Amino acid sequence: MKINPRLMLLAVILLAGCSSRPAIPVNDGQTLVMEASVLAAGISAEKPEISTDNGATVTRSQLYNEQSKPVIISYRFYWYDAKGLEIHPLEQPRTVTLPAKSSVSVSSIASYPDARKVRLYLSL
Repeated sequence: MKINPRLMLLAVILLAGCSSRPAIPVNDGQTLVMEASVLAAGISAEKPEISTDNGATVTRSQLYNEQSKPVIISYRFYWYDAKGLEIHPLEQPRTVTLPAKSSVSVSSIASYPDARKVRLYLSL
């Protein structure tokens, strides 16, 4: 009996799909998202770092203003579970005023105990 090579390829593809881990990857390079207008305004930021504080999952990031005038920044943290799924409800966008030639720390506490990754989105 002769085996059809196309059927064999289909079987291999199906098996490979079944063995993959069901997760949506949150790339470590995407933990900080800044609109172009934020960069143009002379704002820089550190990637958010996750830690534990009194049993709660917390993230912090330092924002820097290189301008000689204050800048108002809008920001929002997005939390993800171990599978890469976004945790709801989403936090409300917040604003912070960055004084001239200084920095401000922004933070968030995860509302879900199994939060594993975070993304910080900055806009003007």
